[in-house]
Amino acid sequence: MTTPHTIAVLGLGRMGDAMATRLTAQGRHVVGWTRSGRTAGTVETTADPEEAVAKADLVLLTLFDGPACRQVLDQVRDALRPDTIVLNTSTVAPAEASDLARRLGPSYVHAPVLGSVPAAAAGALQLLAAGDHLALDRVRPVLDSLGTVRRVDDASTAAALKLIANHSLAGAVLALRDSLRQADALGLPRAQVLDVLELGRLGGLVTAKRPFLAGESAAVTAEFTIGALAKDMALLADASNTPLRCTAGLADPPAGPEADIAVAAVVPAVADAVLEPLRAYVRGHATGDPAHFREAFLPTAHIEGLRDGMFVSWRLDEYCALFPGRPARGEATRSRRIDAVDVHGTVATATMTLGHGTDLFTDIFLLVRADDSWRIANKAYHRHS
Repeated sequence: MTTPHTIAVLGLGRMGDAMATRLTAQGRHVVGWTRSGRTAGTVETTADPEEAVAKADLVLLTLFDGPACRQVLDQVRDALRPDTIVLNTSTVAPAEASDLARRLGPSYVHAPVLGSVPAAAAGALQLLAAGDHLALDRVRPVLDSLGTVRRVDDASTAAALKLIANHSLAGAVLALRDSLRQADALGLPRAQVLDVLELGRLGGLVTAKRPFLAGESAAVTAEFTIGALAKDMALLADASNTPLRCTAGLADPPAGPEADIAVAAVVPAVADAVLEPLRAYVRGHATGDPAHFREAFLPTAHIEGLRDGMFVSWRLDEYCALFPGRPARGEATRSRRIDAVDVHGTVATATMTLGHGTDLFTDIFLLVRADDSWRIANKAYHRHS
C-alpha cells in the first residue's frame, strides 16, 4: 500500500480548510485551491486547479454540491495523472455519486463525511467510503488521518446514507427550535431549559451550541450551515421522491453561508415575510454587495449611530457606497444573529447582534409593511467598546 505523497484539496471552505490543515500538520504535502479565491492562509494554495492536481497522486474534493464537483472535475480532468485517485468527500445526490463513479472508474473513491469542522480538525470524522478495493487501500492512510472509516458497497449507497444522517440532524435542529419557542412562551428561564434539554436526546447539540443558545456569546462558529442542510434535504426529497416536512421548516431561518445551524434553533417565530428584509441585510454584510441593502431598505431609509465619536446619519446611497462589492477579508470569522422581532400590525421592530472580528454591534431596525411586503425604514446601531 503506497501512501499518497502530494494531495490536492479542491474546495477550501470550512470543512475543506480543516481537512487540508490537518493533513498538512501530519507532514503531508498539500496544495489547495478554492473557487472563491478566499482562503484562511493555513495551507499552500494555488489560483489554478490544474496546477494543483498536475503533481498530485490524490485529489480530495470538498465542494458544496454535485454540479460543483462535475464542473471542477471537467476543468482539471486533462491535468490528472493516470494513477491519480479522486477522493470525493462532498455531499451529493446518490445519482450524482453514481455518475461520478462511472465517469472516473476505479480511480474514484466516494467518501462523504459525518461530522463538522471541529471533528475534521481533530481527525474524528466518520467517513462512508466506497470504491475499488485497490483505490481504497491506497487512500486508506489519508482516510484514517481524518477519522474512522466505514466501508460501503457503492458510491450511491454512501451518498444516500449521508443524506439520511443529515435528515436526523435537520430533525434535531427543528426539535430544538420548537422546544425553545415553547419554553419562551411559558416564561421558563433559558438556563434552566438548556440544563434539562442537555439531559435528553438533544443533549449533544445543546452542549455544542450552549453559549450561543444561552445568549452568552454573540459569535457563532459556523460548523455546518443551515443553507447546506436545506440543500441536503432537497437532495434527499428528490432522491426518495418523498416530501420532507423538515424542508419547509428549514426555510424559516436565514439561508446561505451566514447562517449556522444554531441560528435555526433560535430565530424568532414570526412570519417569514417580516424576516426577509433582515435576511437581505445579512446577505449584504456577508457578500459586501450593496444590492442586498437596496433590497432590504426603503429608498428613504437612514442608517444612524456614532462613528469615531461623531453622530452620523447616512442616506441609503451613502451607506451602500461603504461596501466594495466583495466579502470582507475576515468574513469567515464574522457572525450575525437576529435576536428579536416584534410585529405590531403594519410596523415591526427588530434587534440584531453582529460580531465583526473584535467589534460587536447591536442593530435596531424599524420595519414597515408597504405594498404587501416588509422593508426596513430606518436602522440605528450601537458599537460596543
